[in-house]
Amino acid sequence: MTMPFDFSTHPVSEIYGSNCFNESAMKKLLPASVFQELQAVQHGDKDLTPETAEAIASAMKQWAMEKGATHFTHWFQPLTGSTAEKHDSFINVKKNGKVVMEFSGKELRQGEPDASSFPNGGLRATFEARGYTAWDTSSPAFIKDTEGVKTLYIPTAFFSYNGQALDKKVPLLRSCDAIERQTLRVLRALGNTTSKHVTVSVGPEQEYFLVDREYYEKRPDLRLTGRTVYGNLAAKGQELDDHYFGSISDRVTVFMNELNYELWRVGIPSKTQHKEVAPGQFEVAAIYDAANLATDRNQLLMRILKSVAKRHGMKALTHEKPFAGVNGSGKHNNWSIATDDGQNLLSPGESPQDNLQFLLVLASLIKAVDTYAPLIRASAATAGNDHRLGQNEAPPAIISMFLGDQLSEILDYLIADTPYKKRDGEWLKLGVNALPALPKDMTDRNRTSPFAFTGNKFEFRMVGSSQSLAGPNTLLNAAVAEVFSEVADRLEKATDTRLESIKLIKEFYGAHKRVVFNGNGYSSDWVVEAERRGLPNLNCTVDALLQLVEPKNVALLTKHKVFTQEELESRLEVYLEIYSKQVNIEAGVMVEMARRSIVPAVTRYLSELCDDIKRQKALGFATEELEKIAVKISQGLNESIKASEALHIILAKALSLKDDFFAQARFYHEQVMEGMTVLRNHVDMLEVYTDKSAWPFPGYEELLFHL
Repeated sequence: MTMPFDFSTHPVSEIYGSNCFNESAMKKLLPASVFQELQAVQHGDKDLTPETAEAIASAMKQWAMEKGATHFTHWFQPLTGSTAEKHDSFINVKKNGKVVMEFSGKELRQGEPDASSFPNGGLRATFEARGYTAWDTSSPAFIKDTEGVKTLYIPTAFFSYNGQALDKKVPLLRSCDAIERQTLRVLRALGNTTSKHVTVSVGPEQEYFLVDREYYEKRPDLRLTGRTVYGNLAAKGQELDDHYFGSISDRVTVFMNELNYELWRVGIPSKTQHKEVAPGQFEVAAIYDAANLATDRNQLLMRILKSVAKRHGMKALTHEKPFAGVNGSGKHNNWSIATDDGQNLLSPGESPQDNLQFLLVLASLIKAVDTYAPLIRASAATAGNDHRLGQNEAPPAIISMFLGDQLSEILDYLIADTPYKKRDGEWLKLGVNALPALPKDMTDRNRTSPFAFTGNKFEFRMVGSSQSLAGPNTLLNAAVAEVFSEVADRLEKATDTRLESIKLIKEFYGAHKRVVFNGNGYSSDWVVEAERRGLPNLNCTVDALLQLVEPKNVALLTKHKVFTQEELESRLEVYLEIYSKQVNIEAGVMVEMARRSIVPAVTRYLSELCDDIKRQKALGFATEELEKIAVKISQGLNESIKASEALHIILAKALSLKDDFFAQARFYHEQVMEGMTVLRNHVDMLEVYTDKSAWPFPGYEELLFHL
């Protein structure tokens, strides 16, 4: 076991951000005038001049070299959903053959990867492959330490020769600008003259599974797809509710110790760690950051998570549903909006019924979420998430909002023009002198809601664990910006902004109250009720992704300059192709595992079983029940072979549809997924009746209960 890091000899205050070229480092290393220029650039008040870039590049190179770095990379987030990088060294060879270490302002500002080699939905071709990366000044550079090899990572945006966004960062930054513009308009109309900037704050809760690497390496499906395509639950699952917040094993505790060390070094504010509901499942949560920074840091967190797990002989799985029959993994996106002078616009205060600004913001969010629910649903649409949503304590594919009883009552009273009687502060008294009385929160916590108010923020629980935070926050920001734009238009024309605000709150809540649901979102009754309310239920990725090009959504996203129509069309093509390829890989792995491992292994075991039955029969032993088992195995084996060959044929048909990405994705969803289900059912039955020592792969017991 790797030894834990001793924080007594190296306090967290010394370690935190030590490998991050953050504001503190820049203040020390940059001339005051350069630092001030950079801050003006970050706030959008100035453009980055070559002179300023040169000074920053020089200081950044010196800092990185002192940390041991010899290379740098422009680190970006293409439409694959992961990150990309190309490493260049600082060396430059002079005419006399001597090497000098150089890093120019131009190298800091701009890179030039091949854009045609990344998914682009037709925006780039091999014969017009030029793409650019541009330094994102709002996200600090950092040193990535890979087994002692240090590299300078520079967060960047990625776009085409024609300026089209080819990544997830550019639209996110555009959406942050859009919501800031419209929020400031609302605040100014309400009389706020002090706030200069508005930031969307995001606090992600990252769920993941840990499995012993020895067993992981023996599962081709986990290695190639991130999830088990076959497998039965062990005799014990999560039914005892004893894993959630349970005692963390020594091995995992030491892993988490090193994980925190690595995260803190690069400035990721890791705060909370605990066991999750499913066996082998855990969570790490970070303190809130600006949405763009939170997105970058979460991408880095997932990479560090996997690297540290490997050093501890484990594999960290971030797939949304690696194991059937137990909870999947999400990435809860805690979303709020705040001003630079300390106002959280989603904080209700002590008297929410009197906090007109809060109620107006709340009503605006209700309208935004209801109006653009299909688009918000699309932001969480992936092949992996299709296995999770609506299953084992995951929110359904129906977008609804939880407000809690008190806020719902306040809005209902406002609509009815009835004075609201303020609730006295409630206290929880447990009847034990040694336990203090505790103030009761305004709302309960509804874990079943996909979009729940939790005190001073909304928690969007639909996002999948492997997803980038960029997409969900981009579309949510744009939807809210649009409603804030409408609010600002109305308030700017109003003679009495207070009366107009009340009118807007009543209007928005009255028209969009249908999206508010404070009950059990896991219940099948809710699906029926949601249909009665007219709420959309887009329960598969293919249907959800089509929302990207719905005229209403295109109008929204182009109006606020978050996407162009071409960028949206390209993303639809890319995301549907990714969906098809992921399902194709999973189905191919199923066929391969069945043909080359499971069928031969079960055939050998069946032969041995039949020989045993013959010998026992010859001795006069009772063999009726063994014969029944042999028949079941024989039938299951035959059905598995038939289902495997049928799936192989279906896959060939799916691949023939490659010229029509939508038809192909639909075929994968409707035909290939059905064939996969049939094959899995037969194979999983075989696992139940096959000798454990004869089964070719580790089962769920080994995978989930060996840490």
